[in-house]
Amino acid sequence: MFQEYDVIVVGAGHAGCEAAAAAATMGSSVLLITMNMHTIAQMSCNPAMGGVAKGQIVREIDALGGQSGIVSDKTMIQFRMLNLSKGPAMWSPRCQSDRVLFAQEWRTILENNPNVDFWQDTAKGIIVEDGKACGVTTSLGIEIRSKAVVLTNGTFLNGLIHIGEKNFGGGRTGEKSATGITEQLVFLGFESGRMKTGTPPRVDGRSLDYSKMEEQPGDEVPGKFSYSDTKPLAKQRSCWITYTNNEVHELLRTGFEKSPMFSGRIKGLGPRYCPSVEDKINRFADKDRHQIFVEPEGWDTVEVYVNGFSTSLPEDVQYAALRKIPGFENAKMFRPGYAIEYDYFPPTQLKSTLETHLISNLFFAGQINGTTGYEEAACQGLMAGINAHRNVHELDPFILKRSEAYIGVLIDDLINKGTEEPYRMFTSRAEYRTLLRQDNADIRLTEKGHHIGLASEDRLANVLRKKSEVAEITQLLATTKISPDEINSALEEIGTATLREKTSISQLLKRPQLSLVQLIDASSQVASLLENFAQDSVQQAEINIKYDSYIEKEMLLVDKMNKLENLTIIDNFNYDVVTSLSYEGREKLKRTRPGTIGQASRISGVSPSDISVLMLFIGR
Repeated sequence: MFQEYDVIVVGAGHAGCEAAAAAATMGSSVLLITMNMHTIAQMSCNPAMGGVAKGQIVREIDALGGQSGIVSDKTMIQFRMLNLSKGPAMWSPRCQSDRVLFAQEWRTILENNPNVDFWQDTAKGIIVEDGKACGVTTSLGIEIRSKAVVLTNGTFLNGLIHIGEKNFGGGRTGEKSATGITEQLVFLGFESGRMKTGTPPRVDGRSLDYSKMEEQPGDEVPGKFSYSDTKPLAKQRSCWITYTNNEVHELLRTGFEKSPMFSGRIKGLGPRYCPSVEDKINRFADKDRHQIFVEPEGWDTVEVYVNGFSTSLPEDVQYAALRKIPGFENAKMFRPGYAIEYDYFPPTQLKSTLETHLISNLFFAGQINGTTGYEEAACQGLMAGINAHRNVHELDPFILKRSEAYIGVLIDDLINKGTEEPYRMFTSRAEYRTLLRQDNADIRLTEKGHHIGLASEDRLANVLRKKSEVAEITQLLATTKISPDEINSALEEIGTATLREKTSISQLLKRPQLSLVQLIDASSQVASLLENFAQDSVQQAEINIKYDSYIEKEMLLVDKMNKLENLTIIDNFNYDVVTSLSYEGREKLKRTRPGTIGQASRISGVSPSDISVLMLFIGR
């Protein structure tokens, strides 16, 4: 009934969709197994993509040739660039999405790829032969063979949903959990654990009084995620902001004794940076209010997502407390919030490719690795799909360094440090964030994506055009001087020092008070100089000029670190023979099995002296 596939992807969430699309686009035959064909790429939590650091990840996925940016652009209902008051390293794109259209667009993309087949069923186990993953078995008793398997099980592995004192098996509300895989992997020697995440209630937007809330419109000139020819929004829907209050908090406290989180019924840790509303009230007892974002779920629905009110309290307590929030006095609830507990596998059991150490050709991506967030899942799926394809076709692994992408930071953090709570990406996790900006993801990554057969010829042509234009603009701005007569009146108006002699435009542009847009408006000379260049190239050149010294410093740090990254450690290195290693260092190195000295230096518990000993031992 089934052919032997190159790659089987289990799970069709954000990780599974990117994994299947990537492997198939590069030429592998792919089978995508999902429990429900109608929930492919479902946004289980908030209807949004991007945000601080997460928006950079979506742009990186797109630059490599992935699909999340394109899907987001085609289905967004609002776009905002966050942190514009800060430096470009902090600028982060974010959009509100139409939940239904998002899933439909992803399914269309996958169905239009001739290398992707689908099967609606539950994977119950992995076929393992001679230490290799060779396919899966399903709940229908079918064996399907493949050369590689990518597990992207999300919250479904032994998922348990909690609402107050009630709990029941499920991977998402209304969907059953998946059993069998955890038990098999533990039997094979894998370590597993439990984690928790949650979601807020959904309400009827027709029952809300928006006059009591603060409107949050999208950007006047909306941007987009993809570097391809997707169209920016012509119209947008607003979100709204309101706040909890002491009355809300007191009502929520009445349910604390029935809370599965406080009673100990939930064993897994929840995401530190996205706590439930009861957790916020408990941890921040001095705060008399917490922000609530009121987010529409799409163009043609009245359903509203109550961002900031994630909870697993009894439904009657949720409902009573909701109606004390300004604007929610007459709110009608579609469904209550809930918490979900699920199995995950500490990611220190993975290689940099997301292949497991124990079983070759078996890859993990997404929440199975202890992460949270659509974007974090999608980029892991992309990398797992790429490397599953490359394994099958006996090609070198594809690994991104910390200095090359937020994706590289995320995977490096996971496999070296592990996580005991759901991992979420922030700009602060990246030591080279001045280099890893959302505006230059195409320059950083598209040539790499094209080289591995994922990014198209058109994408490569676009990035080569941009690089050429940026170089030309940078040269023009450095060699063209502007006279005091032409610019001083504008400089006075802006509040910055006037010129005494002709000065190059790039030197003037290094002033923090000045932008290139202001110079274009003030000077016909600057305007005519740049009129024939694409806007993205002009902005890129401006950022490069303004932050030249910071970029140069980070590049020097990257060069130093790369010397360690280039010192490889063989796969079967015997750490027991290195007697000078500390006991903890030896145990951590044996467990994580780093591929380079640089990776070894980032493992928690491996000291600088351990690294020195290792370098001496391998003759460096």
